[in-house]
Formats: sequence, C-alpha cells, structure tokens
Amino acid sequence: MILVQLTDLHVRPVGLAAYRTAETNQLTERALRRVATMKQRPDAVVISGDLTDNGLVAEYANLRAMLQRTLSVPVYLIPGNHDRRDVMKAEMCGFAGVTAHPDFVQYVIDEHALRLVMLDTVIPGSGAGELCAARMAWLDAALAAAPQRPTVVVMHHPPFLTGIGHMDAINLRNAAEFTALIARHPQVSRVLCGHVHRPVNVPLAHAIGSIAPSVAHQVEFTLGDDAGFWTLEPPAFQVHTSLGDVIASHTVYVDDHAGPFPFVLDPDYPGHMAV
Repeated sequence: MILVQLTDLHVRPVGLAAYRTAETNQLTERALRRVATMKQRPDAVVISGDLTDNGLVAEYANLRAMLQRTLSVPVYLIPGNHDRRDVMKAEMCGFAGVTAHPDFVQYVIDEHALRLVMLDTVIPGSGAGELCAARMAWLDAALAAAPQRPTVVVMHHPPFLTGIGHMDAINLRNAAEFTALIARHPQVSRVLCGHVHRPVNVPLAHAIGSIAPSVAHQVEFTLGDDAGFWTLEPPAFQVHTSLGDVIASHTVYVDDHAGPFPFVLDPDYPGHMAV
C-alpha cells in the first residue's frame, strides 16, 4: 500500500494569505498537484489536521474545491487545533468518516492493506490536544476489534516531545496514557502526526511516532524554549509504503528540482564488478 500523508495546510478563503504572508492556498494546491502526478499512484491520502487556518466556512469550501479538482484517490481527514469541528463536519461531510461519530471526527478505514484509525485530538479553545476518556475508550475498542491487522493511527497532536519547546507546550496533554494504550496493541506500527510543521521521528512503545512537515510553511528549527517563528523552508509531505511486515516512510519535497539524471559511473568507481 502507498499512503500519502499531507498535513498543516492552513487553507484560507480565496485570495487571502495566512499570517498575512504565507500563501497557503497556492502552496496547498501545488502539493495536491504534486501528489496527483506521482509516478506510483497512491492508494489513499490522509490529511492529519489543520486543514484550514481558522475553521471558516469559506476556508473549507476552498479546500473542498481544491481536493475535488486535483485528487481522484480516497482522501481521509481529521481536524487540528486550527479547525472547527462542527464547521468541518458540515462542510466536509462528503468525505468518508467525517460524520461517522456523533461527537468527534474520528473513524476507522478498513478498505486498505493498512488499517487506518483516524483520531480527533482537538480541545476547542486550545492549541493543545487531548484524548478525553470517551475518545480513549473508543480508540481502545477500535484497536481491539482487529488485533491481527497492520494498523496506522493518524492524529494531529504528537503524543511525544520534540525538543521544540513552544510546540511541546501544546502537544497531546495525556501522552503517557496514550502511549500505554498503544503498548497494549502490537499491531500498531505507525502513529502519524502533524502540528509541528517539521519532520520528526521517535520510538513510541513498540511503534514509531512520526511527524510530517507541512505542505505550506514550516516551524523554525530551534531547540529549547525560544519563541516560535515560522519559515518558508521547502514544503514537503510523506509517503508511507508497506513492504511485507515493514512500513518505509519517505519525505517528498513539493518543489521541482533539476533532473532526474542517469547514474553514469566513472571507470574508476571502486564498486565495479571485477571481470
């Protein structure tokens, strides 16, 4: 299975930039077109939160139009702290799973080689995330329902520290409880996150916790408790592909680059087979 993960789009109403500077609409559409032209067609795309910048009806309408005109593969969505759950449910109701749960935007996708468990970690009115008792119980039951299926959990807020202090201050509040739950379900091999706008990987129980970079702007790389700033480092997304019992994760840059060029080996290359 080829699973594309996009995150932190921060789509604005048509014609408006995020933070008055970041042209997130243009950057998002460019990333979607890059996915649409991949040589190997993905089986599905997940978007791990912060679909919009402010959770406005006009922002979801703009994103919905982008997705409809660029992607023909299944797209699965969850909210981030920049989204509004009720508006997302109303405006993105045509996407699988968005309205499946009466209270949250969380659901299970069983149609692919990898089972996808999509989580809602949003706390209304807060930049941080949390899985309340009801959501934790739902997750435990969802994982227990298919203990033999290779499973990927997708959530917005990382349940681990990254060393970027201002982002760690608004990660998943009950990370230890979440990690203990994952430890009880060995079929989970990846926990895919967004929120931090940087690629980060850590061990998480028996699994790997992974944050994808944003397809728009990135968070400045600075460790410790420095104030947070954003940059226009190259936008990227991740591609997770199942290879037998292993999932390999690749970071793919949106920008075009020179090439591809053939590997023409020099006669002095020491790896030539002896004749």
